[in-house]
Amino acid sequence: MLVIRLARHGRKNWPTYRLVLQEKEWAPMSKAIETLGNMDPHTNPVTLSLKTERIKYWLEKGAQTSNTVHNLLVSQGVIIGEKRRVVTKGKKVV
Repeated sequence: MLVIRLARHGRKNWPTYRLVLQEKEWAPMSKAIETLGNMDPHTNPVTLSLKTERIKYWLEKGAQTSNTVHNLLVSQGVIIGEKRRVVTKGKKVV
């Protein structure tokens, strides 16, 4: 199954992210079938460039999105729908 998700790039303590199309079983840092955009979270506002036509094409072909990417695309108006709840792996509070 194909999935659109974020892959972390950049240098130490200064990440940038790429929206990539990959097989679901592949690790996020492994090779990508196609790069669909990038995001720099350090600018104010966040710099985001998307290849909207290619994203829509792959979604029509059956690609799924991660929850974070889905929320990003909804907020940018690329797709229509409600945002999903994002669960992150964090520290347990005792």
